[in-house]
Amino acid sequence: MTNELFYMSATDALEHFEAKTLSPVEMLQSLIERIEQVNPEINALTDSYFDEALDKARMAEARYCGKGEAPRPLEGLPVAVKDAQRVKGKRTSHGSLVLMNNIDSCSDPMIERLEAAGAIVHTRTTTPEFCLSGVCNTKAWGNTLNPFNRSYSPGGSSGGSAAALAAGFTPLATGTDIGGSVRIPAASCGVIGFKPPHGRNPDGPPANFDRYNHCGPMTRSVSDAALMQNIVSGPHPRDHDSLREKITLPLSPSSIKDLRIAFSPDLGYRTIDRDVQLNTLNALETFRSLGATVREVDLGWSQRCDEAAMHWYNAMHYGRQTLWHARENASLMTDYALAAAEALNKTTMDDVARSWDIQHEMYQSFGAIMEDHDVFVCPTNAIPAVSAQLDTASEGLQINGLDVDPEWGWILTHQFNMLHYCPVISVPSGFASNGVPTAIQIVGKTFDDCSVFKAALAYENEIGGWFTAGKRKPEF
Repeated sequence: MTNELFYMSATDALEHFEAKTLSPVEMLQSLIERIEQVNPEINALTDSYFDEALDKARMAEARYCGKGEAPRPLEGLPVAVKDAQRVKGKRTSHGSLVLMNNIDSCSDPMIERLEAAGAIVHTRTTTPEFCLSGVCNTKAWGNTLNPFNRSYSPGGSSGGSAAALAAGFTPLATGTDIGGSVRIPAASCGVIGFKPPHGRNPDGPPANFDRYNHCGPMTRSVSDAALMQNIVSGPHPRDHDSLREKITLPLSPSSIKDLRIAFSPDLGYRTIDRDVQLNTLNALETFRSLGATVREVDLGWSQRCDEAAMHWYNAMHYGRQTLWHARENASLMTDYALAAAEALNKTTMDDVARSWDIQHEMYQSFGAIMEDHDVFVCPTNAIPAVSAQLDTASEGLQINGLDVDPEWGWILTHQFNMLHYCPVISVPSGFASNGVPTAIQIVGKTFDDCSVFKAALAYENEIGGWFTAGKRKPEF
């Protein structure tokens, strides 16, 4: 076992499988040993299915050896699935004691497509209760820690997936993103997270009815994210919000000479940690060195964006399900889940209706700016990561000595859930002084996924990737 195998990309693993220089069984066995050794230190996983997964790996190995049907596009690749997405016949707890006996009768479309393509679900990853927090700390599964610095959180809500990737547990993972839940933890753990336009990736109910909601790939390389995205996107008969158009993303870098980048250091109203600022500026210099032009812009956004988003979350996601469960099971729930239920009681229908006015105003400025630019860049998070012990329901948070909202004041992600048809990828930008990664977001025009991936692939190629030979990895 070596770090090289733990951190092998999905695209490299497929090449080795095809060349018969690596067996899917060998890879999975190594990852299982890695999980058993390291996961007790970071607690990134919930249920695991190792015996069943090894059986599937043996069948994948047989396919590569010419026995039976030909290998499928993701044949034999392990994938870790967030414990908020359905897997047929398996438990999905949503990080809650209330749902510890919840067994799914069908898989969500994303998981269905991954398995149909030959990917092997070997484990599930932690999430805060009902995906409600940027910290993965639950009564059901305990606290998940950042592999790069265990004093910090991996972020949320897809924190277990990001931590599992960073720790070398899996080459592929899944996430869901309603307020940044793919990108926030991807940034804090130094991995890739993609939020597609709403409807690009079909989803299961009730999430597919919420335009803020997106399910997407989480990986250690941009090319792996594109590989995964090309499998899961496209219309699905069980999701009427799924887009009819099917696009194919590039898997390899190309020139971005003359790419036009709009840039905001803080969305006009966020306080940004100094390490994040510096690494963001360095990333922009990398784009300039590749021939891109970078221009700072003023979006005209303000705190009103956060307030509008919270009204929508309370009505569509946070408050409703927590309120329903709190009526009978409040003693089983976390403080932050109960706080979400209480927030719904303070939200009026007028608040929710008016939130759409703010979203409209946001796009009037953003859309106009993007007429003259190809992509938009900003930090993903305002700080590298929050403390693993942060209680967002009762504690404060400071950035550069200034008080910020502990729930929303440290992220720059939910604004692009409000602009739900804009694709966004989070890619690492460097490391902070505390050893935790930082990241930038690359945002595209509505439905322009290809430009986002083109920019990300070129950037990744120029700096040599993030979990490649010689690069900093978590120490265990």
